[in-house]
Amino acid sequence: MTDRAYIVQCCWDPEAEVWVATSEEVPGLATGGDTLDALIQKLKVVIPELLEANGIIAPDQIEDIPFIVMAERHELAPRAA
Repeated sequence: MTDRAYIVQCCWDPEAEVWVATSEEVPGLATGGDTLDALIQKLKVVIPELLEANGIIAPDQIEDIPFIVMAERHELAPRAA
């Protein structure tokens, strides 16, 4: 496995009610999922496809591609009156 881990930012979009993933290190990455777990499963497919399409990895690379998910979700905690 390569030592290179790609950073992926995941943020909750409260209007669309989905998690959205982007990355400066994975060109073209912009995808979403209903849950963070569903999004991560989608990233396991999309990240290698995009890295190969952008010439960052070779088509015959068999090593797993590590990535780090940086998730952020802003919420409010209601206060009793």
